[in-house]
Amino acid sequence: MDYRTIVDLPGELLYLWHAHRTEVVLTGGILVAIVRLALYWRSRKTAQLARHALSLETKQVPENVTLLKPPEASSTKRKVSPPSAPKRVTGRRKTRPQDAHSEAVVGKVQPVIFYYTLGGTTKSYAEKLASALKQTDSSSSVLDPQLRDLAQIDYDDYFISAPKDVEPRTSFFYIIVLPTYNIDTELSNFLSHLEETHHDFRIDTAPLSALAGYSVFGFGDQQEWPTEQEGFCSQAVEVDKWMARLTGGRRAFPLGMGDVSGNVELRLAEWARGVGAIMGDLANGQGLGEGVLGSGGAAESADEADEVDDMNVVASAKASRKTRLTKRSTGDDLEDLKAPIPFDFTTSKSPSIAPPPRAMVPPTSPTYSSLTKQGYTIVGTHSGVKICRWTKSALRGRGSCYKYSFYGIASHLCMEATPSLSCSNKCVFCWRHGTNPVGTTWRWEVDPPDLVFAGMKEGHYKKIKMMKGVPGVRAERYAEVMGTAAGQGIRHCALSLVGEPIFYPHINELLALLHKEHISTFLVCNAQHPDQLAALAPVTQLYVSIDASNKDSLRRIDRPLHRDFWERFQRCMDILRSKRFTQRTVFRLTLVKGFNIEEEAEGYADLVQRALPGFVEVKGVTYCGTSTAAGAGLSMQNVPFYEEVTAFVLSLEAALQRRGLDYGIAAEHAHSCCILLADRTRFFRPAKDGGPERWHTLIDYPAFFRCLEGGETFGPEDYIGPPTAEWASFGNGGFDPRDERVDRKGRVKVVER
Repeated sequence: MDYRTIVDLPGELLYLWHAHRTEVVLTGGILVAIVRLALYWRSRKTAQLARHALSLETKQVPENVTLLKPPEASSTKRKVSPPSAPKRVTGRRKTRPQDAHSEAVVGKVQPVIFYYTLGGTTKSYAEKLASALKQTDSSSSVLDPQLRDLAQIDYDDYFISAPKDVEPRTSFFYIIVLPTYNIDTELSNFLSHLEETHHDFRIDTAPLSALAGYSVFGFGDQQEWPTEQEGFCSQAVEVDKWMARLTGGRRAFPLGMGDVSGNVELRLAEWARGVGAIMGDLANGQGLGEGVLGSGGAAESADEADEVDDMNVVASAKASRKTRLTKRSTGDDLEDLKAPIPFDFTTSKSPSIAPPPRAMVPPTSPTYSSLTKQGYTIVGTHSGVKICRWTKSALRGRGSCYKYSFYGIASHLCMEATPSLSCSNKCVFCWRHGTNPVGTTWRWEVDPPDLVFAGMKEGHYKKIKMMKGVPGVRAERYAEVMGTAAGQGIRHCALSLVGEPIFYPHINELLALLHKEHISTFLVCNAQHPDQLAALAPVTQLYVSIDASNKDSLRRIDRPLHRDFWERFQRCMDILRSKRFTQRTVFRLTLVKGFNIEEEAEGYADLVQRALPGFVEVKGVTYCGTSTAAGAGLSMQNVPFYEEVTAFVLSLEAALQRRGLDYGIAAEHAHSCCILLADRTRFFRPAKDGGPERWHTLIDYPAFFRCLEGGETFGPEDYIGPPTAEWASFGNGGFDPRDERVDRKGRVKVVER
């Protein structure tokens, strides 16, 4: 080849490329596609063989056959993993073992002791525990314990997230001290809150993981519950379980248990020393430790049983899936099956049958014993009746209650009862000693209304019969209340004894039974059940307890269980306004000095303007002198004098006048420290027989039943009674002149005005 040919070669190649470039490109593309398809088919065949080999390995092999394992594959060979099963959400996050060196540095430890008590015993133990912890560690790294009553705090402030550090590098340490009850108390609501927080998808899995640690001590009675399986410290065990989950397993010291009928002091002292030592270790940077019982392992406090259940459920699901897949061709892809992927969003536990509802107040419960000692007769499983002190007083001719002065109710013919001993508030001034059950929903057995009504009457008459031998009982009044006098017997029922009457699911049927026997009804509710209030049938007079004029005061005084208590309260105000044309509506204000008197008249006036009740009763609180009241910060210093109640009423009247609401003082009952305000536009009118205008707060009870039985729409003006007695008007005291007022020793008391 000469030089010229070599020089012309690039031009020849370029010519060939321009002449045949289309054929070259197509040929190259086809070759690349063939190579890619060959590689794809080969890899797919390899995967199918691997799956087939895996299914053969999982088959059962006879006992007399020995499988030879293939030689170890080299580390560079790609391992074939079995196809993963569909994802299954079990509501549980796998916890990693904690590293003692990876914990946050704790500079100071702030212990917080949470306790719950009905009679004050647990509170005294909590105070002793606080003193013991102070003596255990004298260094400044462990701060003085703070005491918190579970009945008075808002759970959201402490058990949804850890409290914010007051000082830098200060961590909180929760100490929970609990008694054991077999009745519904605030502890039931506390347990429900912990469980709901754990299962709430909007909240982190371990929202309390910022705590330095926690520990629980329970009090129980082994004479009633000999073992833990039979209920010994059962509620403490439950709290310990939920706290382990909410804190991510930061149990600092094992669950302590003390027998109140045995060595509880010794057990509490030993447990306190251990907790104190742990808090000292935390403050010194040693952490909770690892792998030690009580160090917060996630598999403690009955969690092992849950893990076993999870494994059984998952294994069952895998076996079922494997059976279904073996019926299909081994060459099918998951996408070719055209079936939805099973995705379980339920919790890990298999569905369980809900336990049957139980009695609200079983005869063997401490609540039953406490209420009967206070003079209650328990009716059925959730109702009660009790003779009022004013009923006893009226039988002896020593005066009637304010309802006689205001509305004409004969106290000796009045029955005080309730169809529901449970309440959704824990008022600081509750004079039922705080022993009645509490709850936000009805979860107990429901007695039929005819049984409740019959039991109320039977219990009331039994109490009245006990009065026949009491010195001073007037024979004519005793005959009236026992029904031996013509047309007498129980003529009025005050559904305000204890608890929440409209909580009873069959309250309207019970009211119908009362009205059928011409027993008038005064029903009191606490403005926390708007749906039941809206559905309530007509009553003779409807009360709503108004214990505070704003949200903060209502929280401190009533201590409601509902989180949306203020919204419920406001809804009840609107419902009461809508009922003012169909029945008599009343605001009942209970004044507690230091809680809801000072500078709250304007707030109460705003509530009156919103609901427009026919009457406003203003009454000073009655101090019951119990440890429950003292624990809530209540003493005789919180009981206002009658002069203070009068000054408040005058301020409230002026505030209403400034809003254009014409309310005036219609009557008083100084002995009950109670004053009545009434709507002047509706209840200040001339008498039926003529004469000047006067207050008409009394009720025409026969007219009420005629309206009720007539079947036509009627209003409170249709059963207004005669004018209010002169002796009951403001400035005259309101004591029935037919009776004789005595002091505590029964001596006649002369009242100078």
